[in-house]
Amino acid sequence: MDGTNRYSVCISTWRVKLLVLFAFVNAVAHGQVRYSIPEEMNKGSVVGNIVQDLGLDVKRLKSGRARIFTEDSREYIGLNVDKGTLIVRERIDREELCAQVSPCSLHFQIILDNPMELHGIDVEILDINDNAPAFTKKEIIFQMIESALPGARFSLDSAKDPDVGQNSLQTYKLNPTDFFNLKIPSHSDGTKLVEMILLKPLDREKQQEHKLVLTAFDGGSPQKTSTIKINVVVLDANDNAPVFPESVYRVSLAENTSKGSIVLRVSATDADEGTNGEITYSFSQSSDSISDLFDINSVTGDISVRGLLDFEKIKKYDVYVEATDKGGLTDTSKVDIEITDVNDNVPVISIMSFSNTIAEDSPLGTMIAMINIKDLDSGKNGQVKCTLDSSLPFQLKSSSSSIYHLVSDQLLDREKRSEHNITIIAADEGSPSLSTNKTLTLKISDVNDNAPVFQRHSYTAYVMENNSPGVSIFAVTATDRDSGNNARISYFLEDLSVNGVSASSYISVNAESGEILAIRSFDFEQTKEFNIRVKAQDGGNPPLSSNVSVRIIIQDQNDNAPQILYPVQTGGSVVAEMVPRSAEVGYLVTKVVAVDVDSGQNAWLSYKLQKATDRALFEVGAQNGEIRTVRQVTDKDAVKQKLTVIVEDNGQPSRSATVNINVAVADTFPEMLSEFTDFTHDKELNDNLTFYLVLALAVVSFLFIVSIIAILSVKCYRWRRERMFYKSGSNLPVIPYYPPLYADVGGTGTLQHMHNYETYRTADSRKSDVKYAGTSEQDIVRLDNSRTQTLSHAQTEKLINFGDQM
Repeated sequence: MDGTNRYSVCISTWRVKLLVLFAFVNAVAHGQVRYSIPEEMNKGSVVGNIVQDLGLDVKRLKSGRARIFTEDSREYIGLNVDKGTLIVRERIDREELCAQVSPCSLHFQIILDNPMELHGIDVEILDINDNAPAFTKKEIIFQMIESALPGARFSLDSAKDPDVGQNSLQTYKLNPTDFFNLKIPSHSDGTKLVEMILLKPLDREKQQEHKLVLTAFDGGSPQKTSTIKINVVVLDANDNAPVFPESVYRVSLAENTSKGSIVLRVSATDADEGTNGEITYSFSQSSDSISDLFDINSVTGDISVRGLLDFEKIKKYDVYVEATDKGGLTDTSKVDIEITDVNDNVPVISIMSFSNTIAEDSPLGTMIAMINIKDLDSGKNGQVKCTLDSSLPFQLKSSSSSIYHLVSDQLLDREKRSEHNITIIAADEGSPSLSTNKTLTLKISDVNDNAPVFQRHSYTAYVMENNSPGVSIFAVTATDRDSGNNARISYFLEDLSVNGVSASSYISVNAESGEILAIRSFDFEQTKEFNIRVKAQDGGNPPLSSNVSVRIIIQDQNDNAPQILYPVQTGGSVVAEMVPRSAEVGYLVTKVVAVDVDSGQNAWLSYKLQKATDRALFEVGAQNGEIRTVRQVTDKDAVKQKLTVIVEDNGQPSRSATVNINVAVADTFPEMLSEFTDFTHDKELNDNLTFYLVLALAVVSFLFIVSIIAILSVKCYRWRRERMFYKSGSNLPVIPYYPPLYADVGGTGTLQHMHNYETYRTADSRKSDVKYAGTSEQDIVRLDNSRTQTLSHAQTEKLINFGDQM
């Protein structure tokens, strides 16, 4: 068949298959799509519509910056983002791409960002019958002894067809078949060998040569063929052919085997003697790949390594060894050389997609990077384990055997660590293991997730009373672990009530520095302390804040003098204390009670006797203000004693107050009363004292006269009753008359004194006897501002007795 016809047939076949296979699309699980296309498609041909098959749209492809990632640098398939289709970018030759491997597929991924997506695409390359079977030689010459017996086998070169499946080599045909026929044994691996079988004995004298044609057929449509000429030269008899003890030899060879190493020694035997038993060894089907990698010693049959072996390129070699004797008889044996893998490839880490910045509030499982791991070795040597530093808050998740997702595994905190150097280590399981690493730098962006924090839960500030308005009291400081505006802090005074007034009328806070200033002057005696709350707020959106309580304590100044509570001095009243002459040493005369509205040392009071009529008679307790006698009172001591007590605080400078106390040294009230006028005169120095005494005496006399008149009236009434009774001569019972019970209770002075008086009269008597009982204790006389005199119980008793006697 000429080249033009073969090309037209190939094109027509390709078009028919393209129409059938182009519409075949299989969607597979986990976001993978599979297409099938024939090889040799024109550039720009449409492979498939991924928008429709993946459920996407063109806008998503553009916004996600859709792109193709392949593990190989060569891209046969391209992506048309505008139309959402896959197109052929380069000519695809299935035989160049996959050789005899079937099925032949291109594997790649479509990556989209924002959010990150990964879709696997498999494009199966279908074979077309674009290659005819081919023989390595144009002619084969056999020297065959005429004594060869029928059934003798002669190995022929096999044809090679790079196509696969039905398009590959299918059968052979020999022509003519008068003396020879073909036998096509098949091995378990699918390899088709061809042997020529002698049908009947040869006769050199009749025919010295036999011209044959061997034709190889593939299974394509249209069918393609290739031919080789076979020239059989008939020789004199050589009765025995070489024989291999094994039809197939199998050997394993490591890919790093050095040049010159012996792989295997093959050996055949020949029963003939002499030159007919001499055997030479050769490769029966010597191809460039075999002859470049292996060599055979024609005499010894040793097969040795000639070139560099690479498991990743070819994993197995089928070598056919032919043993030939001098008579031209041959035998063929197959040597299967299996290349074993050696861990000679380091894993390769490819970053498919990477986001170098992530917010610290990103949820768990946020994808950071998509990574492809590839190791050209096989078995354990190609099994790669990808790891990270366990202390990092990230982990690797495998979505397939070669693709990993780097995701967040813990909550991130920029305040603890703002940047992470993530080292990805890929190590295979070979022995020894090979590894590689790649470091990614990930920055953590700040989120306003930290409120300002004060150094303490609460503060205490002190300010001296009588301060100047605007004085700085204290300063609070808060810190924020965030950065930028999220860490810019402003301070505010929360509006609380202090003594019913807004806190802002007492205090102000500097928004920038947190300094607390006094707006007014404070008075310790009015306000001793108060609480405010200061809020620290950052500049985030939304802002975060925290509060702190500040207790402001007003410190006291000694700006108040002591105040005398007892004896009372207001209104000019004079208090006189009475001490009996029988008082023992330590007798409590009275107690000075004073207070100071200041606090602390400013309110510590001490008492001193500043002046005294007789300093040897009295003393004052320095701490309690008690006035006591320090010796026995004698008759020589003056009745009138005047004491001046000074009360001082402990402030700097000290403040004081004084009080005057009059003490009467007497056993009886008249004795004290005789000095009473002088007490009053000394205290008040007022000439109107006599007027008030006379007025008091007049009131008492008026009451006395009224009482006498009342008594006389009662007596007259009884007398008239008696007269009437005597005149009438009636015998009326005598009704006794019981006088009222007079009682008086009083108590004055430091020490309280109680006095009860009772008056008894006889019934039906014109005269009554007065009986009274009293105590020997002394009373206190008080002279008020009106100069009216209040009489004691003793004076009242005397007046009653005087009235009865009258």
